[in-house]
Amino acid sequence: MATGKSTSLYTRYTLSSVLIYNGATVAHYVLGGIGMMLGYGSWIGYVLGSLYLVFSFIEMYVHMPLRVCRNCVYYKLDNSRCISGLNLVSRKAVAEGSVKAFQNRAKGPVCPNNLYIASLIFPIIAIVPALILSFSALVVVILVVLIGLLLFRFFVIFPKIACLHCRAQNICPQARSMGFGKNT
Repeated sequence: MATGKSTSLYTRYTLSSVLIYNGATVAHYVLGGIGMMLGYGSWIGYVLGSLYLVFSFIEMYVHMPLRVCRNCVYYKLDNSRCISGLNLVSRKAVAEGSVKAFQNRAKGPVCPNNLYIASLIFPIIAIVPALILSFSALVVVILVVLIGLLLFRFFVIFPKIACLHCRAQNICPQARSMGFGKNT
């Protein structure tokens, strides 16, 4: 997806970019939880949706700053703000890690990258059986919006807003898989 054109790397992402990224993330999580709650309709749906909401928000807004962001180049850069803004949270919560450890975010079956992807895909998968058990037009709309948000993330946010301008693209497995940075 990289174009070969020289693109500026951001030390401080614009507030609008951070809001787009986090807005899409929060919308995905909230709609996913609501979709499961409405789709299953019984206590099972409420438990499943609630557990999903807790898992996804903790994974993104607690686990990432504590385990991943501390190793990112944005943690060290003065006056920096990454695409999620979580480097700012990480600086206040944990000690600096090692930039060399940043690539570990994609190693192992339950690595942070896989947990992040699971938090985006799980509600889409979980809502399908709910629709089979009890069709609901509202839940179909939620499912379509979730798929749209996932596609928006992968085809717009990552390649055109986030990874394109990220200073970590040379060490980030996600950015390298999309053709950004050096494939070392």
